[in-house]
Order: sequence, then structure tokens, then C-alpha cells
Amino acid sequence: MRSVGIVVPAFDPDVEALVAYLDALQSTLQPARLHVELDAGSPEAVAAIETSPATVHNADRRRGKGAAVTAGFETLDTDVLAFADADGSTPAVYLGTVVDRVRDGDADLAVGSRRHPDAEVASHQTLARRFLGDGFAWLAGRLLDVDLYDYQCGAKAISADAWEQVRSHLYEAGFAWDVELVAIAGALDLRVAEVPIEWEDKPGSTVSPVRTPLALFRALLAARHRSKRLRDSQLHEALAARRDEPPALVDRHR
Repeated sequence: MRSVGIVVPAFDPDVEALVAYLDALQSTLQPARLHVELDAGSPEAVAAIETSPATVHNADRRRGKGAAVTAGFETLDTDVLAFADADGSTPAVYLGTVVDRVRDGDADLAVGSRRHPDAEVASHQTLARRFLGDGFAWLAGRLLDVDLYDYQCGAKAISADAWEQVRSHLYEAGFAWDVELVAIAGALDLRVAEVPIEWEDKPGSTVSPVRTPLALFRALLAARHRSKRLRDSQLHEALAARRDEPPALVDRHR
């Protein structure tokens, strides 16, 4: 059986709900490692998480979801690396279905999907968030090599070998990291599987109806640019030569 490590990125979480979710992940998936990457957490939050089955690293600043997941993945030495959002929107058993696609060798990257026709949504997002998500998924499918119903769901798993291939090509520190991961996996011809899940929208989202679409659109164009470079596009190589590329996430300080 291939070993599994799970990272949960968290910023200002509902600590009681997070600890309950960690307990569910541990009992359901029995990972070799369960780890929380906490951004600017209070001593009380750290102490509460330490009572759970998880290890915890508390960064002194808000790094963003992508930076937190990347940092967590870099600490794992398991065969399969997975992450789940801290709000527990993806029940542990359904994260397990995502993990199993990689653990069984059917995919290099498995992507949980709320928008797949076979997915079950227990409670729906606001109309604005649903419109934003549907529109972004449609546009991403037109621009990227991987056409999915859902790119942003907080439940994904990747093999250690595939992580080694993509890790140095990831730059998005925030929530756009998900789509960049999928874009790079597609550019490297990795096997990407979309897995329908059960999902429940949680209150308290920090998604802005103004800032989020703009940030996602910019990140989508950047992900497309980097994926095209990996496919040896002369146009995108020329564009890259004219701009300064920031260091990849794995090369930045935590």
C-alpha cells in the first residue's frame, strides 16, 4: 500500500471545526502524516491543533494557500501527497476517493470536483460565487491543456514522482495555485483525473466579487504562459525573456 501524507492549509480557521476535521481525516484515511500549515496563528490555535493527530507549522505571516500547501508538501516523504481546505467542505471519505485515484496508480494528479455532473453539493454557494466559479472553469478549459469542470476545489492528490516534476514550476502563492498546478501537470503530460465529490459550502468565504475575478484571470494567463513555455512555445519563450520571473515557491523563504 502506498503511503499518504495530507496537508491542511489554514488561516484564521474555526479551530474547533478544524480539529474535528483533522480527527475525521485521520480516522478515515489513516495517513502516514497529517500536517497543518498555519498562517499567523495564535498560540491558542497552535495548542488546540497540537491536541489533534496532526503536526503543525505556524508561519509568522500570511503566506497564502499555495505557499502553505507547497511548504507542507515539501515536508512530506510519502508516496502520495494530498491537501484539503481547512473548512472541511470536502468530507474525509470523499477526500479518500480523490487520494485513491493516485494511490491505485490510475492518475498522477487527482482533482476533486464540485461541478462534475456526478458530484453532490449539500449546500450551494451564493449566486455570485457560483457564476464566478462556472465562468472561470469555462475560460480555463478554453485556455489550458486540461479541460475540467472544476479547477479550484480544495481537494487534490498527487504522486510523489509527479510532485517532483511540477514543484519547480509553481509560482502562485494564493488561491490560484490550484489552477497553476493543473496547468503545469497538463503541460508535462501527467495523467490528470477529475473525481466527483460531495461538497458543502461553508460560510465565511474571503472571496471578493471584485478582486477575485481579476486575480484569477491574471493567474490563469500566467499559468497558461508557463505551461506553453514547458511545451517549447517560441512566442512564450520570447515573452519570458522580456520579463523578470520571480523565484518559484519552493525557492522562497517560508
